[in-house]
Amino acid sequence: MESDKLTEENAAEVFKDCSGILVPGGFGDRGIEGMITACKYAREHKFPYFGICLGMQICVIEYARHVLGYQDANSREFNEKSTHLVIDLMPDQHGVIKGGTMRLGAYPCKVKEGTTMYACYGEPLIKERHRHRYEFNNEYKEAFEQGGLTLSGTSPSGHIVETVELTDRDFYVGVQFHPEFKSRPNKPHPLFTKFVAAAVNKQ
Repeated sequence: MESDKLTEENAAEVFKDCSGILVPGGFGDRGIEGMITACKYAREHKFPYFGICLGMQICVIEYARHVLGYQDANSREFNEKSTHLVIDLMPDQHGVIKGGTMRLGAYPCKVKEGTTMYACYGEPLIKERHRHRYEFNNEYKEAFEQGGLTLSGTSPSGHIVETVELTDRDFYVGVQFHPEFKSRPNKPHPLFTKFVAAAVNKQ
């Protein structure tokens, strides 16, 4: 089923035979509300969840709306009139020609110990490839942390949030980067390995 057909009313039927939910990267606003519904279902029913790039942003929006109470939380990409733009351009990107705001290539990420991310990588500093424009809005950092969402990976300076998770789950992780770029059939990326293992254990 396409995500633009997914609703609160049919989610249980759609996911009745599933063991995990993955929301991949993408652009545009088609099906966004359905993706948020899928993410909410995963969180509320303790499904393993893996959000990649856009999928991480969906995770942040969903948590802001349904846990933190920011009912119209959104990304500037989807609704710039939202009063809670939890996903936004970085301050120095406003007014820049669209192509110039893309973050492309490999960037380092500092991983917090004791998190799912650290369990996957086993090291405090990793490097992953990016291809995206919008970022976690730092104005909401404290609200998310106090509200129970772990900001498990950041840029080395701590300025950019790269990964979020619910650490008390087997796997509920959103990453701003693209781990699929470094995954191979004979050497799967550790995030995919851990996600699949968590989904298998849920069956």
